[in-house]
Amino acid sequence: MSTTTATPKRSFRERMHLAREDAIISAVNRLLAEKGFEAMTVDEVAAEVGIAKASLYKHFPSKEDLAAAAMVRVMERARAFLDTREADTAARPIEQLRAVARWTMEVQLDGEMPSLPSENSSLRATLINNKAYMDGLMDVSERLGAWITAAQADGSLNPALPPIAVLYTLYARACDPVLGFLSGAELFNREQIVDMVLATCFEGLRAR
Repeated sequence: MSTTTATPKRSFRERMHLAREDAIISAVNRLLAEKGFEAMTVDEVAAEVGIAKASLYKHFPSKEDLAAAAMVRVMERARAFLDTREADTAARPIEQLRAVARWTMEVQLDGEMPSLPSENSSLRATLINNKAYMDGLMDVSERLGAWITAAQADGSLNPALPPIAVLYTLYARACDPVLGFLSGAELFNREQIVDMVLATCFEGLRAR
């Protein structure tokens, strides 16, 4: 006789709490993508969600914690995308890397990629101390790293480049300002923009 443990149902109050947190993170994600961390204010987030700032602080005690929550969501989306790519066992490592780079650029063009400063000590400390974010970052980095070393081994990526340099180059595509410049020029469509930036990235990384 098999027994199963039923998942306890959340109370209405718990469901409302989670729904509000989801709305807050969605608002933060949009504002970070549109304005960046420095320009975004907690007042703007509260106003967009339609709650008092004091209520927002009950969920996230600081602006840095808001940004960290948005980055946790991005990492969750990235891991889910990598899961779908790993299911394609016939794809070559370089094809997997190109697919990931394309995905990050499309997310940015959709206005859904948070823009964070590269140097901000308080934000960096908050991210480092956020276990969910760090676990996601390590998982994504390890999976991309495996494809990078495999692509270098088969000659489709320059083996002289340190794998970490290639990894950071791919991460940089998620916040590449070239996408915004080309989109704003209105000379090319979305697919053309992504294809051009992919070409400039991977042609430079390819083995000579």
